[in-house]
Amino acid sequence: MEEALWAYRTTYRTPTQATRYSLSFGVKVVLPLECQIPSLRLAIQEGLTEEENARLCLAKLEAHDEKRLEAQQNLEYYQARLSCAFNKKVRLWCFQVGGRVLAVRRPIITLHKSGENFTSKLNGPNVVQEAYPNGAYKHVDVNGLRIGPIDAKFLKRYYP
Repeated sequence: MEEALWAYRTTYRTPTQATRYSLSFGVKVVLPLECQIPSLRLAIQEGLTEEENARLCLAKLEAHDEKRLEAQQNLEYYQARLSCAFNKKVRLWCFQVGGRVLAVRRPIITLHKSGENFTSKLNGPNVVQEAYPNGAYKHVDVNGLRIGPIDAKFLKRYYP
């Protein structure tokens, strides 16, 4: 388990363009292999005096906030790109007042009891009573019960 966490924390992430370890501690991780076979980075740190090493650590800490801010900006840019790509494929539904629709049954996730495996996940048909400009709809079921407003993504067109 520890090895899996180590691998997860030291793997470069595309959204932040950094590793989780470097964002948490402000430095690149020293791999166990680098302790056995000295790297240039460790050789430079060992050749410094305590004062020089403290100055280097302080400079790294000061740059750490900038690195976190840059990672946050990279993450926001990445999320905006994903959102844009997703929204290109989304098709908005428009329902007319008086049209018939099926509504997703709430709650969406239900515990299945015996005999409920084949029940519909949709209620209806209902009649659209009012359409709002933000894409929500108020509708009436067959018993005259007013339902809504409900977002269009939870409605489906009813075909008799």
